Amino acid sequence: MSGAAAAASPEAALLAAAIDAALAAGREILAVYEGPIAVELKDDRSPLTEADRRAHRTIATALAETGLPLLSEEGRELLAAERRSWQRYWLVDPLDGTKEFVRRNGEFTVNVALMERTAEAVGPAGVAVPIGGVVHAPVKDLLYFAWRGGGAWRDDGASAPRASFAARLAAARRLPLPLERAAYTIVASRSHMSPETEAFVRAAEREHGRVELASLGSALKICLVAEGAADVYPRFAPTMEWDTAAGHAIALEAGRTLVDPRDGRPLRYNKLDLTNPWFLVR
Repeated sequence: MSGAAAAASPEAALLAAAIDAALAAGREILAVYEGPIAVELKDDRSPLTEADRRAHRTIATALAETGLPLLSEEGRELLAAERRSWQRYWLVDPLDGTKEFVRRNGEFTVNVALMERTAEAVGPAGVAVPIGGVVHAPVKDLLYFAWRGGGAWRDDGASAPRASFAARLAAARRLPLPLERAAYTIVASRSHMSPETEAFVRAAEREHGRVELASLGSALKICLVAEGAADVYPRFAPTMEWDTAAGHAIALEAGRTLVDPRDGRPLRYNKLDLTNPWFLVR
């Protein structure tokens, strides 16, 4: 099914609502970004700002109209027994990359994923998969989006007025992009390389010869692989489900995979513990 044909699907209508919510959250984030930034620490010592709160409220209000429940980083206190019974729900990180936000480097995103249950809630394993995703980088005015059967897309003018979802689709470019690279490219930070990542890079050098490293903050790392700017993103540090779900949906529709390398299976969601195992995007 082509992207244009799939634009009439129910998933596309939900995705359009997710895009509107993410863009509205982005505007709230930029309003805070332009002034002094006060930082608090949550119980897990991760940073929290007024931008996180405003983005969460904006998305929760906007998506309430869809009638689907919402699981957000800033509203995570839901009992597993309740959330694992959901057939469809929103999985949201209102501000992915708060550290990047505080550093003012622009490499933070708003992540909104549409999730669907695919298994009975038995044991601790995940029972849902992403079927739509939106990753919005407000400072870069960049928008990635995808939905099941509709393809993955990049809109480089996210804030430009669009008369409709179809108009946004017409202005976007389908992923992967026709990019040429001279070397095998790994998404990794040379300045913050773990021993596991370093070993992964050395193995890639033995297999591919020349290897280059690319680095970005937040869910943009997954989008680099989805668009074809990088070959692989190995993640050896902890992440949460809301960090990856939207990017995962985009990667899938771009023909990429996001797997747990221990068994080669796709990452699953709505686990008892919302922490992800380490993973590979390629």
